Amino acid sequence: MAETDHCCSTQLIDGDGEFNVAGLDNFIRTTNFSNSGLSYAVVAIMGPQSSGKSTLLNHLFQTKFREMDAFRGRSQTTKGIWIANCVGIEPFTVAMDLEGTDGRERGEDDTTFEKQSALFALAIADIVLINMWCHDIGREQAANKPLLKTVFQVMMRLFSPRKTTLLFVIRDKTKTPLEYLEPILREDIQKIWNAVSKPESHKDTPLSEFFNVEVTALSSFEEKEDLFNEQVAELRQRFFNSISPGGLAGDRQGVVPASGFSFSAQQIWKVIKENKDLDLPAHKVMVATVRCEEIADEKLHHLASNEDWLELEGAVQFGPVSGFGSKLSSILETYFSEYDKEALYFDQGVRNAKRKQLESKALDFVHPAYLNLLGHLRSKALEDFKSRLEQMLNKGEGFAVSARTCTQSCMLEFDKGCADAAIGRANWDASKIKEKLRRDIDAHTSSVRDAKLSELMVSYEKQLSKSLSEPVESLFDAAGRDTWASLRKLLTRETEIAVSEFSAAVSGFELDQLTVEKLLQDLRDYARNVVEKKAREEAGNVLIRMKDRFSTVFSHDNDSMPRVWTGKEDIKTITKDARTASLRLLSVMAAIRLDEKPDEIENKLFSSLMEGTMTAASSVDRSVTSSDPLASSSWEEVSPKDTLITPVQCKSLWRQFKAETEYTVTQAISAQEAYKQSNNWLPPPWAIVAMVVLGFNEFMLLLRNPFYLMVLFVAYLLSKAMWVQMDIPGQFQHGTLAGLISISSRFLPTVMNLLKRLAEEAQGHQTPDAPRQQSFQSFKNQSHLNPTSSIPESSVSSNISASDGGIEYSSPNVAHRKGTKIQDAELSQ
Repeated sequence: MAETDHCCSTQLIDGDGEFNVAGLDNFIRTTNFSNSGLSYAVVAIMGPQSSGKSTLLNHLFQTKFREMDAFRGRSQTTKGIWIANCVGIEPFTVAMDLEGTDGRERGEDDTTFEKQSALFALAIADIVLINMWCHDIGREQAANKPLLKTVFQVMMRLFSPRKTTLLFVIRDKTKTPLEYLEPILREDIQKIWNAVSKPESHKDTPLSEFFNVEVTALSSFEEKEDLFNEQVAELRQRFFNSISPGGLAGDRQGVVPASGFSFSAQQIWKVIKENKDLDLPAHKVMVATVRCEEIADEKLHHLASNEDWLELEGAVQFGPVSGFGSKLSSILETYFSEYDKEALYFDQGVRNAKRKQLESKALDFVHPAYLNLLGHLRSKALEDFKSRLEQMLNKGEGFAVSARTCTQSCMLEFDKGCADAAIGRANWDASKIKEKLRRDIDAHTSSVRDAKLSELMVSYEKQLSKSLSEPVESLFDAAGRDTWASLRKLLTRETEIAVSEFSAAVSGFELDQLTVEKLLQDLRDYARNVVEKKAREEAGNVLIRMKDRFSTVFSHDNDSMPRVWTGKEDIKTITKDARTASLRLLSVMAAIRLDEKPDEIENKLFSSLMEGTMTAASSVDRSVTSSDPLASSSWEEVSPKDTLITPVQCKSLWRQFKAETEYTVTQAISAQEAYKQSNNWLPPPWAIVAMVVLGFNEFMLLLRNPFYLMVLFVAYLLSKAMWVQMDIPGQFQHGTLAGLISISSRFLPTVMNLLKRLAEEAQGHQTPDAPRQQSFQSFKNQSHLNPTSSIPESSVSSNISASDGGIEYSSPNVAHRKGTKIQDAELSQ
């Protein structure tokens, strides 16, 4: 430490015993005392009042303590305790000037302050100067005896006394050599030490355990000032490096660091004033505890306001910060180093404990920023995982491989980020954040996997729907005995194709075998459901399909050509074949047969509906009839879930089917009769014979006169034209009276129209009605053909709806359809 070139003094304790805290703090701040660490010394001086203590200190250390004015008489000069820094002394040395003992101002009995100040000096000072007169040495009742007794008595109040240097300064030395004075002084000191009552623990402790005793002598300041100054200058040299080994205070113990001097002095004086025994080791720990806490709190406060830290904390709020750990470590190390520097000289145990507390509090203070950074790292890693996984899947990589690769890379980046953000001394655990990231990645992976599997499943379900729906509908349209066998074969083939392709597609997901089997079974179940759903839809339209099947078989021959009812066809057999085909279709649609289980549905339907119907008329008069096998709501061989149409519904459908197809059969029979009538134009043989016999004369007349024959021929042509033009058969279809009225209203216009045409043709002009004449001629040429070449199909339709009781059927008015059919037949004739 550089030498202090000026002196600063202050009253530490006033005469009433009040400690000057503000003055001491100002002294420490002005002299920069707090930076001395342990490299300082405290020198106190004791002695009788007006013995020249302040004068000695001023000459010895260049201080400026107030000195006694001899011209004003001998009186008290120093009140209380004063301190000042010693100018030019290394290391930093504090001089402490105590109030003189044995003063008349306090009286003979008031020695309390003397003892308190002596104890204070012994607890704080490293070197104690005892100022005494030379002529008092060897005297039993001299003034030095009470002073020494006081020093030794108060020393016993220190539980663990410091080893203090007692430097006896003999003032106004006479001609007696110091070699003779020193033994006498040491003998007096030993006697006083032996006479002082001691605690049991120090009863046999020698004086050397407590004090280093040094003796020096100075000439009279008033009579031999020059010699006095020379001797003081020599003594001053002994205070340089006084704390070094071999120095005046080389054996000192329990030194309080300079930064804790103020607090230590205050606490020591407080304990002394409260008249308590002073335990210096405990006091040292207490001072270290308080000061280390103050230093640690100061460093925490500075850390909270550090600009670098505030900038770093602000940056972490918005995202990851590269080098966070190193930057934060550098900031923390700065304050930890400052703490170590300022707390270096305090008790090691206390210092280390408070250092750990400082580290803990500092790390707790910055830990939220660390957690915030980890949160950003976790979010970034999760977003990177999502984007990378999507990119790899878009490139066609396998899902499991992509997820594993992306997970490893993102977790590695997160670990690097955590290592970059970590602080070596903190040992923060990022495992919880990492585990949360792992859970988030697993959750996203599971979500994407489920979505991809769902998309894949939907794709193959659509493929199955497309490959099954139309073929199934086609097979039901052409339903026969082998329909369900074909459906099973179709279902098996398409399902296995889809299952094989789906298995290859999901292999990249690396699913466990149970999951794969479940997905494949779901796909098989979906394919079966497609067929079953289609079967239920077709079962709802079974009546329409039965009528279409009946119409197809009834109206077309074996070569699929439309039938012409000429009268040679066996309508009964054809009707039976058509109903058989329709009933077979009903048996096919009655139940789902995808499990190849045998059943008797077809046999029961044929035995009950076809054979039972055929024999019903012949057994009307029987008194006993067999029970109806269709009077049931279930089939014996079929489970309820596979039943499409119950037996009782089949019976109802058959009854409705027969009612709605009766008209078609009736029309066919009518067409046959009409054809027979239109082609049987010759009269019976007996009529022909009668006509020949009775009309022989008229016939001969025609042969003799050809004019009559021509007139008859022309009349025939005119009547035939009138017949076609007026549609005589069509007019009488609505009744005889209606036909006569219609013919009478149309007869005259028709005749006029024919005459007009004949006149125009005779003149060689073609009229706009020529096409009608052509059509008339064409119709004339075809007039002998049967107009009912084919029977129109029934347009009757019915609706089937599901209900709690089964399937309900409804159809429009049959009579209306019959009227429509009759009208169509009339128009076709």
